[in-house]
Amino acid sequence: MFKTSIALLLAAVAVVGCENTQSRLDSVATQAPKGTQAAAAPVNTQADHSGDVETRLRRLEDNYAKHAEALEFLGKVYAQQKQQQAQQEQSEPDPTAVFAVAVDNDVKAGKVDGPNTAIVTVVKAFDFACPYCERAASTMDDLVKEYDGKVRIVYKDMVVHPQVATDAHLATCAAAKQGKYLAYNHAVWEKGFKPYAASRDPSKLGKENLMALAKELGLDTTKLQADMGGECQKVIQDDMAELAKFKVNSTPTFFVNGIHVGGALPKEAFKKIIDERLAVAEQSGVSGADYYEKEVMGKGVKQFRSKAEAGGGGGGDPHAGHGH
Repeated sequence: MFKTSIALLLAAVAVVGCENTQSRLDSVATQAPKGTQAAAAPVNTQADHSGDVETRLRRLEDNYAKHAEALEFLGKVYAQQKQQQAQQEQSEPDPTAVFAVAVDNDVKAGKVDGPNTAIVTVVKAFDFACPYCERAASTMDDLVKEYDGKVRIVYKDMVVHPQVATDAHLATCAAAKQGKYLAYNHAVWEKGFKPYAASRDPSKLGKENLMALAKELGLDTTKLQADMGGECQKVIQDDMAELAKFKVNSTPTFFVNGIHVGGALPKEAFKKIIDERLAVAEQSGVSGADYYEKEVMGKGVKQFRSKAEAGGGGGGDPHAGHGH
């Protein structure tokens, strides 16, 4: 609507600024759109020759006042849009930045799928009560399989629904200590989250059901509960503190070799991003085992950098998608 209004208004102003060789007063447009009704108002490009010079002069002055009002309105709209754009660019991550998100503790804890020699590391910040995170779970599984050793997924706990999801995050951390992180993670999505999503019953992600899932997988539930109340508390706090450095406040959020990706994108969209980063990594000459530490952690940005700080432009993050 605004684009149409602006085009019509500029057309009207152009008529005012043109001269007709027969008369300096003949080229005045007699109608100017006002306010938000601009698109509906027709632009009259036919010169009105009626009346004496004084009458025509008054008509010109009236039309000039109308166009001046329209231009003032356009100026206000433009200023408001620029302000909104500036605010957005302050909150959006720089789409060109390589963010150095630390993963060592998560890898050591077993919260990873794929080999440590993988040259592309995808960090997934997720919440067990987030439907978009569940949607992305199978995509992550497929990517690890399809890239056959070149991609690994590192999981970071980002609890945005603490009353519902905290126990599930603690339990998966504890399951990792028994070497069953991925199996338990999948079980929570299938037998915890999905029943919760269908019923909105928080108990589906509660301790009783989580212990039942642990028994099905042959886990030591006594140790599991002890770890949930002990070291795993700090593991989750550390994950969230690390993500806070990069202003991650929604799930799922991904970093593909440090490149920020927001939302649960379709698999093909992820593959396009991974292929881009894979090409860069393979051209570097650095081995897969060393790439993340040397190129991402060693050379990457250590905290959030906005699109505005990077100079703006680019039309926004091309990888932005759905999140929670």
